[in-house]
Amino acid sequence: MTAAPSVLDHAPVLPVVVLEDATDAVPLARALVAGGLPAIEVTLRTPAALDAIRAIAAEVPGAVVGAGTVVSARGAADAVDAGARFLVSPGCTGGLLDALDASGVPYLPGVSTASEVLALLERGVYEMKFFPAQAAGGTAYLKCLAGPLPGARFCPTGGITPASAPAYLALPNVGCVGGTWMLPPDALAARDWTRVESLAREASALRA
Repeated sequence: MTAAPSVLDHAPVLPVVVLEDATDAVPLARALVAGGLPAIEVTLRTPAALDAIRAIAAEVPGAVVGAGTVVSARGAADAVDAGARFLVSPGCTGGLLDALDASGVPYLPGVSTASEVLALLERGVYEMKFFPAQAAGGTAYLKCLAGPLPGARFCPTGGITPASAPAYLALPNVGCVGGTWMLPPDALAARDWTRVESLAREASALRA
């Protein structure tokens, strides 16, 4: 049996989605998938998030929908029950890591220091979210981690733009970057899914 692709390997960019209205979830996800970004992180920051994940999982077969901003065992369980196929946390504690590990789906625990990376490597976790990427040192910091900690791979998220993304993607320890720029607020407010698809297509073509 062929293993499922890593969360880091679906596309160069992982869209980070905050939805206030779950009815927008399906057309938004279809636009992202059509633009070449099949992995979609729906953050658990709004009451609509779980319904949005549920709708995307049921109605957009090309999407690999996951849950972001997972900060508790209950959040992890609820997200998987709703259909999330991966989980992303902004940081990580021992208890949260246990919950992520027990979820049965791939996960990207958040880190921002070498010690946090080491702690996860000790637990056999090799794929992580680097957050908040720009504020935590950006590409310079990740370059420093690559030498002593070559086993760790990252999805940097936080403050990344189309201009800065290629420098991240050029690093050997970066699989993809997380971002929101393909989801501008005015396009979401207008439900301009054509524009979202166009921006997603540009993001999916990003190369260093």
